[in-house]
Amino acid sequence: MDFFSEPKKNLCASFDVAPDKSISHRAVMFSAIADGVSEISNFLNGEDCIATINCFRKLGIKIEINKSNIKVFGKGLFGLNEPDSALDVQNSGTTIRLLSGLLAAQPFSSCLTGDESIKKRPMDRVINPLRMMNAKIHGENDQNFAPIYIEESKLKGIEYIQKVASAQVKSAIILASLYAERGTKIHEPIKSRDHTELMLNYLGADIVSSNGYIYSKPIKHLSPKKITVPNDISSAAFFIVAALVAENSEIKLTNVGINPTRTGILDALIEMGGNIKITNKKIVSGEMVGDIIAKSSKLKCINIGGEIIPRMIDEIPIFALAAIYADGETIIRNAEELKVKESNRIKTVAEEFNKLGANIEEKDDGMIIKGRTPLIGGEAMTYGDHRLAMSFAIAGFLSKNGVLVKNSESASVSFPNFFEIVNAL
Repeated sequence: MDFFSEPKKNLCASFDVAPDKSISHRAVMFSAIADGVSEISNFLNGEDCIATINCFRKLGIKIEINKSNIKVFGKGLFGLNEPDSALDVQNSGTTIRLLSGLLAAQPFSSCLTGDESIKKRPMDRVINPLRMMNAKIHGENDQNFAPIYIEESKLKGIEYIQKVASAQVKSAIILASLYAERGTKIHEPIKSRDHTELMLNYLGADIVSSNGYIYSKPIKHLSPKKITVPNDISSAAFFIVAALVAENSEIKLTNVGINPTRTGILDALIEMGGNIKITNKKIVSGEMVGDIIAKSSKLKCINIGGEIIPRMIDEIPIFALAAIYADGETIIRNAEELKVKESNRIKTVAEEFNKLGANIEEKDDGMIIKGRTPLIGGEAMTYGDHRLAMSFAIAGFLSKNGVLVKNSESASVSFPNFFEIVNAL
């Protein structure tokens, strides 16, 4: 499916964006190993999260779906069943990496696979620390790519220095640590999103984060609870940037997760001069939530790198669009992780925005963006990457002639009704 995004201004609206994908995944996974029935509301019915549900159904977990309300009939830490065939995560990196940690501790063998994109994404970052925990895990032909094969083993606790600021890697280790013979200590030099720690503790785990270290102890059970998933700040970012750049615009996004490990995009846009306010703050199911109001602003260039990057790694494609309309030259550094997302986002963001009239120089660990280069428009390829599809749709708002987003259906991975909202604005 192709979508033509036409120029727009005077964007004034208040609405909910999609539920948080990261938290939706974890709510299903952790509820499945809790002792009893958990009720999840505002669940993201996107392709990635449905893939997680399908995997757990194959592992013997009963899951009922009623629109965005989910019931998970948890069977305890050791209640999963051996699957009768490979578990297909489709395009979900979160599913394959977190499940690797959970399945490494189970008393049966299993196999994890996915689509062609997943089979190209590095799994050694998860496989290596799990092997340190005594897991019997390897990729196809003993390579570090999916399919991943896991055999029964008895895990031990470890001390691990995390080499990549990755919540997926950290979460895989933490899930395995729940079953280990002794506690596990993870040194996290740069903090990544902490949804796993917050939700597991909400369900009764014993995980402590302090001074760059995470201490996780083995447990005997998790308690089922009601979980309300906040709306996704990554999805909100597209409309925040649209409001900041478009003329005479003000957009309010309600009940958005504002976990500090995820708000790097807000910090960066505010540093650029973005008029952004957060109201109605509250804690919901262990997560901070609030309403975000963004208004038309005159943006200026900034340099970003280091610790802020893991806090906004998924939002860098839409941040690049904000930088295109800012005064001066914006530099993004230390973002090598973009190369192993659904596409090589350093390369694809630079190439496709440049086709639309931008001036972006691709660097090995990021990019240099020349500001005040208004987009003319044209065609943009998405490479099956949902964040590119949505970024180019917002680019169409701000361009002179509009943007034809090729294969735009990939947006449904994380934001199924994105284009309905775009049409309604």
